Amino acid sequence: MNDLCADIGYKSINHVGEELCGDHVDVVEENEGSTVIVLADGLGSGVKASILSTLTAKIISTMMAAGLPIEECVSTIAATLPVCSLRGVAYSTFTIMHLINNETVEIIQYDNPHVIVIRDYEVYEYPKTEMNIGGKKIYKSVIKLQEDDVFIAMSDGCPHAGIGGRYNFGWKREEIAAYMQALVAGGYTAKNLSTMLVDECDKLYGGKPGDDTTACVVKIRKREPMNLLFGPPSNRDDANRMMSLFFSKEGKHIICGGTTSSIAAKYLGKPVKATLSFERSDVPPIAEIEGVDLVTEGVITMNKVIEYAKDYLGENQLYEEWNFKKDGASRISRLLFEEATDINFYVGKAINPAHQNPDLPINFNIKMNLVEELTASLKKMGKRIKVSYF
Repeated sequence: MNDLCADIGYKSINHVGEELCGDHVDVVEENEGSTVIVLADGLGSGVKASILSTLTAKIISTMMAAGLPIEECVSTIAATLPVCSLRGVAYSTFTIMHLINNETVEIIQYDNPHVIVIRDYEVYEYPKTEMNIGGKKIYKSVIKLQEDDVFIAMSDGCPHAGIGGRYNFGWKREEIAAYMQALVAGGYTAKNLSTMLVDECDKLYGGKPGDDTTACVVKIRKREPMNLLFGPPSNRDDANRMMSLFFSKEGKHIICGGTTSSIAAKYLGKPVKATLSFERSDVPPIAEIEGVDLVTEGVITMNKVIEYAKDYLGENQLYEEWNFKKDGASRISRLLFEEATDINFYVGKAINPAHQNPDLPINFNIKMNLVEELTASLKKMGKRIKVSYF
């Protein structure tokens, strides 16, 4: 087993006037290092398309994660999907990316725009083998993974963007590949890359998409540990043990909370240097301790990070806000969402007397809930999380 891992992100926009998306992405973890990702595009748009694509993605991802061959998956889909009374056909196009032990990827494509692969910041032309399964022309590729490889799967809403507008015949795959090649060089996460591609398609549609549009990006990267300390221990005698464990871990170190940072500074024998410049009104300023990568305020900053995390998992509309600002919440978000793959939380359970004021909306339970909410969101992002309480 190597030390590579997959960062997976996707985003969809609906056909104008439709409540449901006719595209569906399903991600199933087969085992550690092996994942099945399916992007399905249902025929047409709206409710029927949504049902077709959801069924297709669920059936394929579940069967492939169970180790069944692609032939069996396709024949099951053909036998399962309802037939459209108007067109007399029943199918959903699909793209499968099957990561095996984070060493190779098996790409299987049926009628969707072909996956774009960017390797060494150049568009990589990979070999494809044509197969015929149940009368359907399917392309299969097997690629050995390298660090920084980026795979971009999309529904046909992406190349259809701009038809009759900026482009007579839509946004060609080669042009999309060139656009993404420039973005990949910027070091963005898979989620942000998929968001930027879909946002650009939305602009080309003039904000009124003529088709359901989805992009799913897989970025291969090395594992990156990160450590976050939040709150002092309930027993003062545990402070040194907590600090010793925290600082002995490899990776960057983030400390949240005033009392916590004072304990850490005392342990390190270094002063806390406060920065009194407010980057923004709703997030307290950061501080500095030599030997610590980031020192922030606790509960208010963490609450903002959770807001960003929930948005990141959904519409990802705030990514420009935390991607470029220098306040504590934005910097924590960049470290946790973009850099880290394995995050160790060290959470102190001491009750802060300042938080016991009945006029303040902060109490011990809220603090613990913040940790639970943040770790749950990070797990959904595909991060490995370990929480230690003191």
